[in-house]
Amino acid sequence: MYEDGAGTMGVVPAPTHRLVGRDRELDDIVRLLLSRSFRLITLVGRGGIGKTALLTAAISRFRMVDKSTRLFWAGLAELAPGSDVGEVVEETARQVVKADHSVRPDWAALVDTLSQPGTSPQHTVLVLDNCEPVLEGGVRPFINDLLDAVPGLTIVATSREPVGWIDEQLIGVRQLASDDAVALFKQRAAATGHPISSQDEPVVAEICRHIENLPLNIELMAGRLRQQVPRMILDGLTGDDDDARLDWRYGPRVGAAPRHRAVKDAIDSSYDLCSDPEKLLFERMAVFASAFDMNPYDNTNAMVGGAEFDAIKAICGDDPIGDAGAALARHDVEALLERLVDRSMVTVHRTATTVRYSLPESLRVFARRRLAESGDGERTRLDVRHLHYYQNKVVYAGNHWFSDQEQELLDWARAAWDNIIAALKTSIKVPGQAGAGLQIIIGLIKLRAPFMLGSIRDARRWIERCLDKSKTMTPEPTELQVEALAYSAWLALRQGEAADARQLLDESVELRIPDSETRADWREHPEKDFDLSAAAEMASGTAEFMANNNPRAIEILERARDKFLALGDHGSAMMAAMFAGLAAGLIGTPKQADTIARLCYESATAAGARSAISWAEFSWALALNKNDKPEEALTVLRRSLTYQMSIGDLWGAMWSVELIAWTLAKLITKAHSTDSRNHDGKRLTTARASEIAILAGGLETLRSGPGVGTQIGEMGAFATQSRKATDVARRVLGPAVFDAAKKRGTRLRPEHNEVQRYALGTLRLSDASWDSLSEAERDVAIRIAKGQTRGEIASARGVSPKTYDTQVADIRTKLGIEKGADIAKHVPADVLHQDLADNS
Repeated sequence: MYEDGAGTMGVVPAPTHRLVGRDRELDDIVRLLLSRSFRLITLVGRGGIGKTALLTAAISRFRMVDKSTRLFWAGLAELAPGSDVGEVVEETARQVVKADHSVRPDWAALVDTLSQPGTSPQHTVLVLDNCEPVLEGGVRPFINDLLDAVPGLTIVATSREPVGWIDEQLIGVRQLASDDAVALFKQRAAATGHPISSQDEPVVAEICRHIENLPLNIELMAGRLRQQVPRMILDGLTGDDDDARLDWRYGPRVGAAPRHRAVKDAIDSSYDLCSDPEKLLFERMAVFASAFDMNPYDNTNAMVGGAEFDAIKAICGDDPIGDAGAALARHDVEALLERLVDRSMVTVHRTATTVRYSLPESLRVFARRRLAESGDGERTRLDVRHLHYYQNKVVYAGNHWFSDQEQELLDWARAAWDNIIAALKTSIKVPGQAGAGLQIIIGLIKLRAPFMLGSIRDARRWIERCLDKSKTMTPEPTELQVEALAYSAWLALRQGEAADARQLLDESVELRIPDSETRADWREHPEKDFDLSAAAEMASGTAEFMANNNPRAIEILERARDKFLALGDHGSAMMAAMFAGLAAGLIGTPKQADTIARLCYESATAAGARSAISWAEFSWALALNKNDKPEEALTVLRRSLTYQMSIGDLWGAMWSVELIAWTLAKLITKAHSTDSRNHDGKRLTTARASEIAILAGGLETLRSGPGVGTQIGEMGAFATQSRKATDVARRVLGPAVFDAAKKRGTRLRPEHNEVQRYALGTLRLSDASWDSLSEAERDVAIRIAKGQTRGEIASARGVSPKTYDTQVADIRTKLGIEKGADIAKHVPADVLHQDLADNS
């Protein structure tokens, strides 16, 4: 014990290293203490999150500005779990009360010490660190009674769950922001004698993400550098059954509490505090995919993952009559889930409209191992329940998205994406379940998920894997195989891979039409109806249009539309109609283009499916161009693009930009045909040609980006139209100017939607709001856009973090934005590549 200043009793933990990040949390704690208005302040977070380190730093900062407050510190980690209130009183008094040789009870001595009778009233703070082992029986009544007995007392507690006092002020301690996690890893790595190189920083960032940016785990993984290099550590963090983190030794841990010596030890200490029903639900929740809990100060637009409560109840709970395995009644799941959330064993993911739940990856690895050790096929049984739950949900979404439920179903699929992928993995791992996997992937394609949520390439890979496994089933699910092959062919065509598409379509037709002579006739006359599946007809028509430039494609695609309608699949019918409209707009007659596009647009509008309307506007815009109305087409496409950007539809937005470039070329051609040769007309023509060139460069980047992967050069009529547009622009500008403008377009940043914003006319390559920034403010903004952290920028510019915060606030004001995270979006693409100022 020691006493300092106005009074500090108890051993305050000495920091082992400089605290990284946590500036806002530190400010919050100090502000609450300085206000003297809060009786109980509790720092809540999972084991290893750094609650004690944060509080130690906060107390140090608080003592720098308030030297009159009497401060006492008591750590409760050494008490046995379940200790009663008497034992808590005794342990607290032992650490807080000065040498006392009287025979008075510990409680009286503690109250007298904290009250300091006979003196003028003073603010007193008591820290109770590591409350969770004794929260139930001892700490809760102790805190309640002590606050009643000492009116001027503020208690600051650290715990993995709230104390539950009526006026408790909670401070949730979250995982570190991503930049701070990497900075901590680098700091601890340097201490091991194995500093991190700049080349290894991306690997370190991925390691930190796998260990949830948790400070304790970061320290442990940095300790592994004595045995492994960063890439080896990352390879061991698979998040699956072969994950190594629970088995690793982390070297000497002198001075660390036993629960902080290994990843497994930290989880064990929390798991052991749970009741048996809580442990059972915790273990069963390992069936769900992990979801990364983003720090609110991370600059990210990451999807919110996790599982909805209905999924947890349906999959983890047992039927009233009882399933095989341990019983967990469904009506008990909600209360148990709430307890696991309170205990920081389950993470909550909140949006404006939903709450979802998940186990962080390290906890999931632990729980999944416990589930496997339970035996009796419990883990496989839960995996299959999980598979069938998401199978049913995806099939429903694929069949019902073409309605006013469209956005709700897409939002659900986006949030459930990791669990959908987990279900697909189960379908190929568990014998006899490949048919469920095929149904999931077909449902996702109908929902348009490969275009809006995942990627075409991944969808085709899952089809291939599920098809291979389905061939081991008895009987084989032939109809599903036929449909899956046809959809895979259709996706291949969307990638510009015509040869792959032809082979896949042949395989689909072969299963549907065993007779070789009939199949040969189909290859010669695809315009005839050979009773192919609707999906095969759509793939066949798309191939005739995109690969063969054959006007017969229009007839085939309309037949596909009618077959989908006969099945009641109105969403797929709309997609077939849209492709018929695209074919008509490019290789059909003006009347065909107008008629088909109108019907497609009207059906989407009647359904109330807003993103479907934006896709139907593709064929409508081409019909307007075909009928010599490019001005109207441009308006339609920009309206479509605006909506697609608002919902994060990267695929649709990319094609809206493509069609805008085609339409600008049509406007140039139309202007020339009407002999518009005046000065203003020439200036407008040059501006449009420059826009086409810049968009051409931007589109090259978009097509090769994640989630797209399209080779337009192999896409028949689309490739022809794209070449026509760039040829028009090159003739107007000349080759040298065109190439320079196109190069500027390649610098537009996809992560900030700059290509799309430029196509809309909302992004200028030099913006007045940017020009309003001072040179110093521009340098700060450029550094933010380049991904530098708050600390790195402040250090490079030789200013304090507070001065940096002031500069960011001024930049936000001048740019007219609310969030610092949006600053990067306003840095013009053509200045992002300039050298940074050296103001250090």
